[in-house]
Amino acid sequence: MAEDNVKSALEALIFASDKPLTIEQAKKVLGDIDSTQIRKVLEELKTDYEVHGRGIRITEVAGGFQMITSPVFASFLKKLFKERHTDRLSKPALETLAIIAYKQPLTRLEIESLRNVNVDGVMKSLADKNMVRVVGRKKIPGRPFVYGTTRQFLEYFGLKSLNELPKMEDFSSLVSQTTKESEVEEIAEEHKGQGIDQTMEEKHEPKEPASAN
Repeated sequence: MAEDNVKSALEALIFASDKPLTIEQAKKVLGDIDSTQIRKVLEELKTDYEVHGRGIRITEVAGGFQMITSPVFASFLKKLFKERHTDRLSKPALETLAIIAYKQPLTRLEIESLRNVNVDGVMKSLADKNMVRVVGRKKIPGRPFVYGTTRQFLEYFGLKSLNELPKMEDFSSLVSQTTKESEVEEIAEEHKGQGIDQTMEEKHEPKEPASAN
């Protein structure tokens, strides 16, 4: 396949994909193109969009490539979408997510100890949004679940990996600047649902058999 055709094909794949397109996925689809050439062409494509001052950019995020709008036109997009509901994270959710992101893996009790509030509702909300997941169990009596962030978390904040996390104080400033959701929603989020560990236990069946004493 000619390089121009490879570039056009990759552009189409990125546009059509609802998640960041990985080099491995592109290689599977394109077949006879090796990973090195795919990355080279993707970098050229990124440059093309930047050099020509287009309203769209191609960026590398969460291990793949994705089309995003240029920050230059953010004010116009804000006007366009001001009447639409956005799936923002509430301030309690952001505060909890910040703790998990920087100190993972953590148990629910460890998160509550750092936040000084019950986090069942917030954790359920974050799990429903696919921002956090169970990453294992802590080797202490009861073997509670430990939680970490997800690939969706990286996509939401535009990060390639956890290594790109800003300093914790910078992330904290993002939390403090976040417009609060309605008080009713925040209260509901803090208290809704059954215990998060119980919810996750049900999701991770079959349960491990109890050890015989």
